[in-house]
Amino acid sequence: MSDTKDDVYELITEEQIRDAEEHRSPEVRRTPLLSNVQTLFPEVEDKHVNLSLKLESMQTTGSFKFRGIMNQIRFIPPEVKSGEKKLITMSAGNYGKAFGHVTKELGLKGLCLIPKFAPANRVDVIKGYGVEIIPTPNEELQPTVDRYVQEMGYVYTHPFDDLHLIAGYSSLGSEILESRPLPDVVVVCCGGGGVLAGVATAIKLRRPECKVYGVEPERAPTMFESFKAGHAVTMPSVKSIASGLSPPFAGKITYNHCRKYVDDILLVSDDEIRAAVKRLYHAGLVVEASGSAAMAAMLFDKIPDVNGKNVVIVITGGNVTPDELVKLCE
Repeated sequence: MSDTKDDVYELITEEQIRDAEEHRSPEVRRTPLLSNVQTLFPEVEDKHVNLSLKLESMQTTGSFKFRGIMNQIRFIPPEVKSGEKKLITMSAGNYGKAFGHVTKELGLKGLCLIPKFAPANRVDVIKGYGVEIIPTPNEELQPTVDRYVQEMGYVYTHPFDDLHLIAGYSSLGSEILESRPLPDVVVVCCGGGGVLAGVATAIKLRRPECKVYGVEPERAPTMFESFKAGHAVTMPSVKSIASGLSPPFAGKITYNHCRKYVDDILLVSDDEIRAAVKRLYHAGLVVEASGSAAMAAMLFDKIPDVNGKNVVIVITGGNVTPDELVKLCE
């Protein structure tokens, strides 16, 4: 495990959150929040929890990523909009899908570096939007992006470590705060930490007494290890069935937000994630592995002090094929 020092401490402000909300695209959906679902899950019912599920799996392109990129894309330079320069990003799936959707809609040129462990069907979906694809080993992702930016003039849209992206995600936290009763605990899946940073910031700036937790796979604990180390860390060997929660490093900007506004990072096993996918499916919800980690923490008693509390679990994505779902539920 190698380390990276955090020499810049940037946090989104209330003004940036309001600006993102004021300029929110009509394509960004206000996703449903299912309340009082504890009766569907016997593992939860005896805790006397008032459980709600925030269904970002029903967001445009099937995940929360669309919220962020629609705000992020507002700030790209004119040379990209005119076609003089191309965008570049890296993604294992959901950000790449949202990136492809947006670039196609706006007529922009894009390149996406895909980690070699990414599911083949995700790669096909991104290609289908007209995005150029380059499979890349984990440890070469960032150096390859840097080379394209420095040598060929590409413009990088970071898949999680970006202030405009985080500000776009903050609207999810704002929507959660509109629910009744107000939440005491909010639990969010964590990969690079972008959506966790946005949700936690929006909530803590307005309701600081609410607890916010991030959930990572045990086999991809980059933010968990960053909390222990006191700075963002790199872990090239991470690999989980939740590929969208398995970036090889935690973002510096996301780490700074999470360190300030997130109460703790919780870990769940791949088997617990599989079980959560299955339990959600039998409750009538189709959720991908990466979107189920927060629910796994709820089902397997990883979240502290929830008895008698109003708890919101964010279901972050539903991009899973029937074949994948069958394998996960076996």
